[in-house]
Amino acid sequence: MRFKNVFKMINIIAVLCMSFLAGAVPALAAGLLTPKDSGLPELTLKDHQVKTMIEDGYANTTVDQTFYNPHSQDLEAIYSFPVPEKAAVSEFTMWIDGKPVHGEVLEKKKAKEVYEEQKAQNKNTGITEKNEYKTFEISVFPVRAGQETKIRLSYYQPVHVDTSVGRYVYPLEEGGVDEEALAFWTSNDKLTGTFSFDLVLRSGYPVEGVRLPNHPQAQIVKNGDEYRVHLDNHTGKSAVASSQDPALTINNAKEQIESQDPTIVVDQNFRLNTDIVVYYRYAEDMPGAVDLVAYKENGAPRGTFMMTVTPGMDLKPITEGRDWVFILDISGSMQGKYATLAEGVSRALQKMSANDRFRIVLFNVSARELTSGFVAATPENVKHYIDSVSSIHPDQGTNLYEGLQLGLKSLDADRTASLLLVTDGVANVGVTQQKDFIKLIKNYDVRLFTFIMGNSANEPLLNALTRASSGFAISVSNSDDIIGKIMEAQSKVNFEALHGAKVSITGIKTSDIMPKDIRSVYRGQQLVIFGHYFGGGKANVSLEGKISGEKRIYTTEFDFPDVAEENPEIERLWAYATIEHMSQEIADFGENADIKQSITDLGVEYSLVTDYTSMVIVEEKVFQDLGIDQRNKRRLETEWGAQRARATAPVVSRRVDTQQPMFTVNRPSFGGGAGALDPVSLAVFSPLLWGLRRRKKDERKG
Repeated sequence: MRFKNVFKMINIIAVLCMSFLAGAVPALAAGLLTPKDSGLPELTLKDHQVKTMIEDGYANTTVDQTFYNPHSQDLEAIYSFPVPEKAAVSEFTMWIDGKPVHGEVLEKKKAKEVYEEQKAQNKNTGITEKNEYKTFEISVFPVRAGQETKIRLSYYQPVHVDTSVGRYVYPLEEGGVDEEALAFWTSNDKLTGTFSFDLVLRSGYPVEGVRLPNHPQAQIVKNGDEYRVHLDNHTGKSAVASSQDPALTINNAKEQIESQDPTIVVDQNFRLNTDIVVYYRYAEDMPGAVDLVAYKENGAPRGTFMMTVTPGMDLKPITEGRDWVFILDISGSMQGKYATLAEGVSRALQKMSANDRFRIVLFNVSARELTSGFVAATPENVKHYIDSVSSIHPDQGTNLYEGLQLGLKSLDADRTASLLLVTDGVANVGVTQQKDFIKLIKNYDVRLFTFIMGNSANEPLLNALTRASSGFAISVSNSDDIIGKIMEAQSKVNFEALHGAKVSITGIKTSDIMPKDIRSVYRGQQLVIFGHYFGGGKANVSLEGKISGEKRIYTTEFDFPDVAEENPEIERLWAYATIEHMSQEIADFGENADIKQSITDLGVEYSLVTDYTSMVIVEEKVFQDLGIDQRNKRRLETEWGAQRARATAPVVSRRVDTQQPMFTVNRPSFGGGAGALDPVSLAVFSPLLWGLRRRKKDERKG
């Protein structure tokens, strides 16, 4: 039996507690790995230096690491790094005989064979592989006895802006979702040398402030249209002076890690186990807008573009009461996380209005209901069930499907319901295939709103459910301002949305557009669209859909450039967005030989690490001996040249709809102005804000 169009609307907020919130048990860290009980000595992770440039709608992150072998035998270094959201690895470099050698992408099996062959011959080699959605795994051989080995990893990713707040995350916390790996390896998150994090933000729109919620010691400097952030583990002389040098933000092959000043004292308690989250807030009262970044070489018939649509739409608040269903994971993998789960449920229950009702569903190897149907959110019921949830001890496996299935039952067609799924996302009992979860969610007229918390989350599964239900996903780190993420979600759940959304480009020929299907646009949400275009000239761009059943269309007109050589990185970003789409098809419907080959071909052509390709390093002469085309080396040189040119040029606006604005309403924000939260929303959020302030006050007292 199908239930399409039975419910007025059901909102599902899925909260994936992949790691612990601030104040809980320290999270597992990314780091140098050593097999447990292997008898092999540990290497030392000496230095870890990060440089990030955010401009033109995307971020370029470069990570330099130095490993040191204090032992009398040559060893292999294996480093695990959480996969950043939508990150396309562009560079893996290893210094051999003092010179940088850049990795080249091969089909995954072939790359592994090359690495193992070189390792067996005791030659310098390295490889970067992707472990599904969880981690990038970097192997380097040899780290010579008593010597250092330096490597570099670089990646691009579109920046995330929601409700006029930008967010960048440098992931360091290991998600803890791979139990077999955790049982086999230990992770070394301790540095013996220096850590530094430098970020430069160049924005064509005015930025009013920058914040690192979990790193208040970070130094933030505004310099004209740029913001610079610096963080390190030093005492004594600071590296801030070097962070002011624009050249240090450029991914230059000749750049070396700065020599250490003798006055620097390293903080011995510093650990690589906390994500670095950087927020930047745009000015209020900014209009909705369309931005375009393109790359098209002189004389080339085809170009690549990234178009960012920041809507300004009249979305009214939804004020009716609702039912809440909590679907809670009490499996053994939630041990150490469950206290946070219980605290989150407690706070949510306490914020309910008198007209609200709630159910609580629990699942491990099977699912059961803690409540007997919906109960009124009276103070007595709230206290009783807070105590009940807090007293549970997680154990056994995870039947996520049965928990979700039970939570979807017994919903009242006359009331709007919100379902909160709280889990670590590891479905290992009962139904586990992604296609079955999609089939289940499509049986209901639902919208799935997903909180994806922590690194190594099962994003393919949750994004598939989100997409199937025309909902949205919000990523959350332990280092986030949790109240900010709650406000971000509430501003979507409590406001109208543009459903059945579609973007059209006419007037010029385009192809290979990603994403292929938008479906819904929620309050504060940006649309980032990649594609190819041919020639140049005037284009008509429209965004259309329905708000509360009423058709809306927003249009503009602007030029696509015939020549644009400032942003060659756009090609890799388009390729990675296309690879993500094809990977999602495989996850939804099973592996397909043609799609797998297409992903492999794109990975090799654009030098990207994927599920089917890896980036391997061999000595320079070996590339030639093996007949490996060094196409990534050539692509890197093009990108570095463009980056150097941009770094010395003034900050420019990429807005293209100034002559014919697509929107007449300002983009939403959390501050004042036409796009700000209305009094109804402020009434919703004020108890949450008060609760956060009280918590902070209590923590200071403690």
